[in-house]
Amino acid sequence: MDVKLINIGFANFIAAHRLVSIVSPEPAPVKRLVKEAKEGGRLIDATSGRRTRAVLVMDSDHVILSALQPETVVNRAASEEGKLQTKEEKT
Repeated sequence: MDVKLINIGFANFIAAHRLVSIVSPEPAPVKRLVKEAKEGGRLIDATSGRRTRAVLVMDSDHVILSALQPETVVNRAASEEGKLQTKEEKT
C-alpha cells in the first residue's frame, strides 16, 4: 500500500488516508473540538507559531492545527493525487 502524504506546511506532512475533514478554526463547535483535543492530549500544533487557519481532523481522533488555508491543503492533496495518477499512467 502506497502512503500518500499531504504537506500541511513548514515541512509537516499527514497521511492522506487518515484525514477525515479540514475545517476553518472560527466556528464555535470547532473551537470546542480543539479545546477538548488539547485537554485530552490529542492536539498537534503544526503552525510553527503562526495563526491557525485550518483544523484537520484525523480518524484517530487527533486534531491537527495548520497555518495553511483549508483550500490550500485541499489543493495540495488533489495535486499530489494527480501526480501519483500521472506516474501510474506512465508505467
